Amino acid sequence: MAWLPASAYAQSLTQALTSAYTNNPDLQASFLAVKSAAEDIALRQAGKRPTIGASLGSNYQWTTAGSEWNDSTSVTAGIQYNQTIFDNFQTDAHIEQARALAELSKYTMRNTEQNVLLSVVDAYMSVVRDTQLVQLRQDNVTFYQAQLQSSRDRLEVGEGTRIDVAQAEARLAQGVASHRAAVASLQTSQATYQRFVGQRPGNLNASHSYSNLVPPSIDEALAQAEARHPAILSAKASIRAAQAGSDAAQAAFGPTINLTGQVGTGLQWSSNAQQLQGAQGISGSVGLSLSVPIYAGGSMGAGVRKANIEQIRSEVTAMSAYDQVRQAVVSSWSGLQNASAQIESANAAVAAQQQVVEGVIQERDLGASTTLDVLDAQAELTTQREGLIQATTSRVVATFSLLAATGRLSAIDLGLPVEIKSADDYTATVQDVWQELRTVD
Repeated sequence: MAWLPASAYAQSLTQALTSAYTNNPDLQASFLAVKSAAEDIALRQAGKRPTIGASLGSNYQWTTAGSEWNDSTSVTAGIQYNQTIFDNFQTDAHIEQARALAELSKYTMRNTEQNVLLSVVDAYMSVVRDTQLVQLRQDNVTFYQAQLQSSRDRLEVGEGTRIDVAQAEARLAQGVASHRAAVASLQTSQATYQRFVGQRPGNLNASHSYSNLVPPSIDEALAQAEARHPAILSAKASIRAAQAGSDAAQAAFGPTINLTGQVGTGLQWSSNAQQLQGAQGISGSVGLSLSVPIYAGGSMGAGVRKANIEQIRSEVTAMSAYDQVRQAVVSSWSGLQNASAQIESANAAVAAQQQVVEGVIQERDLGASTTLDVLDAQAELTTQREGLIQATTSRVVATFSLLAATGRLSAIDLGLPVEIKSADDYTATVQDVWQELRTVD
């Protein structure tokens, strides 16, 4: 039974990671979210800048007195100016909050990047593992077919029994079923790989050159995670945003000073007189207003209480983030050490069991062992080989899990040949946008 065909070209793990980083829609969506958050900074900064508007109006009036009809048309035009001079630093707090939220969005993108790259590694190694399992179980089926034929030949010459044949047939049926299950698992792994990488898997190779990024000790791993992990940096940005939100809520109780001004002119046309009447020159005004909130139905007090609660919640969430990251580091470190030990043990077990199988076959041929002994020895060898495949896969995945737990699973740290997705330049640019019609690349 054939499994899904693979492409003829080879795909290294670096190529798979590069393709996913370039094409993954989740990562692209996170990148756009960072840009969107940067626009909130510009929106908040607009609160400190003037607003200028132009107006043009027309009004038609008519009166009747007996048989006399009088009408006139007036046209007015003007420009209005309005700017908040002082609002108890509420706008400044909102700007700081927007900056913190933009930073939070940036770290969220980094976390998404880590999750995508780790998913690619897991999908890549799943295809490698399942491909090896399919081949191993196919070899196992071939072995059982040979043992079944040998049992039948021995029965024909009177050296075997029908029980030997039946036992060989049963093991062959089990081997075929196990092989089909491996094929189904490989098909699922290939589909998962295509989802994250964006193309069908080719000839994959589990070797990589990223082990040098692994911290030398668990203490070093924990230190790197605390300084670099996006979840921890996101938690810090959330605290900043919550503190700024609390400052903005408190500032709502303070005074607000607005500067207003307008310049305009008007014309009036009388239809009866067929002439301009009351033609106006240019007029203008400038005003300064001060307002202080006295009572707002309890909304300002509720806003302060909610902001304070959100600040406390952000601090508690940060504590949870620290604990989760620490757990991930310890778990990944332990998984890597365990996988390495499992590989060493499995290699020794496979070498020893291979000799056992060869010895039992010789004993069976000499009449010292039975066909069942051979089948049992082969089953044990297959189990040991599958364990080696699983342990090898687990070590690679654990390596990249540890990199993710320390915050180093990124395109920059891995040295991927890609254009790094960063909205820092965009954020710096939009903060300087004053003109309404100015475009930003």
